[in-house]
Amino acid sequence: MSKPVLNAVHCYPVKSMAGYGPGEAAVEPWGLAGDRRWMLAYPDGRMITQRQQPRLALAAARPLPGDGIRLTAAGAEPLDVAVPAVGMPGELFTVELFGDKVETVPAGAAADAWVSAHLGCEARLVHMDEPAVRRPLDPRFSRSGETVSFADGYPLLLTTSASLDALNSLIAQGGHAAEGPLPMNRFRPNVVVDHTAPWAEDEWRRVRIGDVTFRVAKPCGRCVITTTDQSTAERGKEPLRTLARHRRTGDKLVFGQNLVPEHTGVLRVGDSVEVLD
Repeated sequence: MSKPVLNAVHCYPVKSMAGYGPGEAAVEPWGLAGDRRWMLAYPDGRMITQRQQPRLALAAARPLPGDGIRLTAAGAEPLDVAVPAVGMPGELFTVELFGDKVETVPAGAAADAWVSAHLGCEARLVHMDEPAVRRPLDPRFSRSGETVSFADGYPLLLTTSASLDALNSLIAQGGHAAEGPLPMNRFRPNVVVDHTAPWAEDEWRRVRIGDVTFRVAKPCGRCVITTTDQSTAERGKEPLRTLARHRRTGDKLVFGQNLVPEHTGVLRVGDSVEVLD
């Protein structure tokens, strides 16, 4: 077998919106540069993701110079959103995601109107202004001072093509071929690795991708977003039905591994991937 190699890099500027695949991306302590620095919330501060609003899959965000974003969706005029200026402490907006209370900077009325119209409910777009301090990592799987953006739990998510192929084979063997094969975008990874054995990443504890080393924190527990067709926002039963039979760890259905960078650097498609531990 050929040596493992980085096949793809994915960034998601707005949490749960469609991402894009740059040929390279800078690694910051809290994730890829520009990845999930924006998110949506209800007026009471509860996060909005595809779990609650699958139509988020049908909107996209792309980076603009100066770290702003352009929002697009079918039937809507594109909207350019600049990074909002940090106001007085009382102007910050507290959001809640997975039990974390995080102070954010509101993007403004125009952005709120755009995302509300797309979802058909009142929503706010917010920005994480200081990722170095806003949201600490779970202390059970991190070191002091490590933080994360608006990603579910960890700075980067790694998947492998071989494991997706194996999962799609299990789906077909279970008599559910009509729901497969599933594309990798169901799992919304940051980095995709080729030329491994299926499920090899389960044993990884530390890896180097190009010149950047990462700790493998824990397997990624999967949710209903993986059952959402990212091109239509329609939901089915796969892959959770098959993961429940073959990939259960405790009360989690797992696919992929969460990574924490040990230092900054740049990832490029084609980089070698080396398992260190």
